[in-house]
Amino acid sequence: MKPVLLSLLLICFYACSQPDVPTVKIETELGNIVVELHPDKAPVTVANFLRLVEEQVYQDACFYRVVRMGNQPNKEVKIEVIQGGLKDDELVEKHAAIVHETTRETGLKHWDGTISMARMEPGTASTEFFICVGDQPELDFGGKRNPDGQGFAAFGQVIQGMDVVREIQQGKDRGQMLVEPIRIIGLKLEK
Repeated sequence: MKPVLLSLLLICFYACSQPDVPTVKIETELGNIVVELHPDKAPVTVANFLRLVEEQVYQDACFYRVVRMGNQPNKEVKIEVIQGGLKDDELVEKHAAIVHETTRETGLKHWDGTISMARMEPGTASTEFFICVGDQPELDFGGKRNPDGQGFAAFGQVIQGMDVVREIQQGKDRGQMLVEPIRIIGLKLEK
């Protein structure tokens, strides 16, 4: 068999053998962010996020919090993220919390563009999520950003739109809260 034909067959076999990886488009007033989710590694977190997308919970939600090196003076361990979701605690509390899938369990890491669940205590995440700007290992299991050491539940990766994420992160803030939150027009399952 000719090397080119063999290469094409191997590429086709590889592409056909890969499980479907869901992608979600986050449409914002500044542009789109597309995230690839990892249900094979974080099944509970991905299922919850996809359910919220399907139920259109994020319709007219927003990115409302930006964390940069210069706006967290009282934190010894600094991170860089943007946070989005429903923002209003009363709205958030209407949704059930999910089991905390640590990065030790999933093998995922908080790299540049990772999407992860915001939480207070382990097992309290429901609707609020964040996207990492730069690598953030202190958000992984054993990291020091959260005193409990359990880290946060990473469940996907931005594959398009990091320019939009970085633009959101540079928005004017008061104590990490955006003066003008960036409206999320909607989230759509792409595949």
